[in-house]
Amino acid sequence: MTVDRLIGAWDLASCVEIKSDGRKDSSSPGIGKLIYTADGHVSAQIVQRDLGRFQSDDWRVASDAESATAWKSYFGYFGTYFVDPERQVITHHIEGAWFPNLIGTDQLRRYRFDGSRLVLDADTAWGCIRAIWERAAASS
Repeated sequence: MTVDRLIGAWDLASCVEIKSDGRKDSSSPGIGKLIYTADGHVSAQIVQRDLGRFQSDDWRVASDAESATAWKSYFGYFGTYFVDPERQVITHHIEGAWFPNLIGTDQLRRYRFDGSRLVLDADTAWGCIRAIWERAAASS
């Protein structure tokens, strides 16, 4: 069953933006974690690799430049999800997010499995974001 295959933690393998004219931009995908729980919760986090450290360990005193860089280098949300196996669509209902415009929205992800990988396509105003996820290793 599809839902059973989704359950658990996934690591970001690659991410590509497919522009409306067909061009692809696969700039540094960063690292990410996608988690689906058996009781219907989802969490997605992606952060750019190799971010420089802030001057202070106290995030509340970060400079405007540090804050702007960190904000633009992160993508994350959490909420609940619903799978429609006939349409091969997962709907993420966003309860909280780093970008406030996502909160309260339903984000549709077309999904498919490519071997052991999970491929999610998200349509945007500027094209499609394709994220490919690999099953995360069990924690020890």
